[in-house]
Amino acid sequence: MKVVLRNYVTGMVKESDLEVVAAEAVELKVPEGSKNAVVLKNLYLSCDPYMRSRMSKHEDASYNSDFVPTEVITGFGVSKVVDSTHANFEVGDLVWGTTGWEEYSLITEPQVLFKINHPDLPLSYYTGILGMPGFTAFVGFHEIALAKEGEYVFVSAAAGAVGQLVGQFAKLLGCYVVGSAGSDEKVELLKNKFGFDDAFNYKKEPDLTLALKRCFPEGIDIYFENVGGAMLEAVLNNMRLHGRIAACGMISQYNLLELEGIRNIVQIIPKRIRMEGFVIGDHFAKYRKFEEIAAQHIKEGNITYMEDIAEGLENAPSALIGLFEGKNVGKQVVVVSRQ
Repeated sequence: MKVVLRNYVTGMVKESDLEVVAAEAVELKVPEGSKNAVVLKNLYLSCDPYMRSRMSKHEDASYNSDFVPTEVITGFGVSKVVDSTHANFEVGDLVWGTTGWEEYSLITEPQVLFKINHPDLPLSYYTGILGMPGFTAFVGFHEIALAKEGEYVFVSAAAGAVGQLVGQFAKLLGCYVVGSAGSDEKVELLKNKFGFDDAFNYKKEPDLTLALKRCFPEGIDIYFENVGGAMLEAVLNNMRLHGRIAACGMISQYNLLELEGIRNIVQIIPKRIRMEGFVIGDHFAKYRKFEEIAAQHIKEGNITYMEDIAEGLENAPSALIGLFEGKNVGKQVVVVSRQ
């Protein structure tokens, strides 16, 4: 069984744009003569917003290649090595990294594949807090935003896989943190489960600028950007002098036929705001240090993490598309096999 893209998508992505089909019979061995290759049994798959951009045809090169219609889609996942000619991986190793949305994957010359050093923790955490989303939150907050104790931090899409962790990293540093989310249920989770100082349902706010002014009467030092569009405009109206914006994603724009412009971008000049986009793949050389820090926080109970689990590869399309409809509460994970 595997998940394929039916055809390139224009506008709002739908569950029917993806299809679960029977996979060809595969021999669970690396082909004769293939070096630095592994065969993986996929256990958990990660649903991530960036995958939407790979469903459309782009004329210009991007940091991620487009999916190919009728071929298996790829993303981050947790897997078990069932055969290997790669010096770094042995049969039986548990790993996380780029894999196919299918039961078994042959990965030749793996570019992003890490052996799991803490198999005592839930393996699904390597799709989230101990994997790409967690590392993204850590790098974006500490290295891109250069956060300092006592600063005022705002996180959009704060109940998602990255946002819930940014807020908790901010609290561990001693910052004041507010998050926005798209339902009252998520707002309550932010305040009562993840320890945010405040949160609001952006869908119920008639004026986002005033909502942020209410939460940050003295202004925002750091904005962790996951949304874009109207939220970014409202944030710029509320940023303090020398504020920093770590631009991780802009999910409000991914399904639009015409991207929204930011009418008040001029504010970055008088307020001396630094806004920097980042791609986590540029930072993977530092992943091991992060893994140890995050694992320690989990074991000491310093971080709370929430997952939204979809059982079975047949439910993967609805789980992925649900991200863009705000259906998930916490990190969206697809269980392919529990070993």
